[in-house]
Amino acid sequence: MPKVRLTIVESRCRSGYFHQGQEFTVGDLCPPLCHELWNSIYPSVYTLLNGGTLDMDEGRGKAFDAGCPDGARVRIHGEVIED
Repeated sequence: MPKVRLTIVESRCRSGYFHQGQEFTVGDLCPPLCHELWNSIYPSVYTLLNGGTLDMDEGRGKAFDAGCPDGARVRIHGEVIED
């Protein structure tokens, strides 16, 4: 079963929850992310966990980049990893 690695690539989190370089692995349980960030990336994570691909640059891939809905204070990169 694939998993998705989430990496914080930039953080200006107003609550101080995240720092650059922090990683989370998502399998069948939600990672310890704030609900605003999780709710905005969940559709992409779900797609990747179920074998789908997403628009990336000029093609499709098994990765995504997203920002926190709070002015993109936190930027995150998600990518499929195999066990």
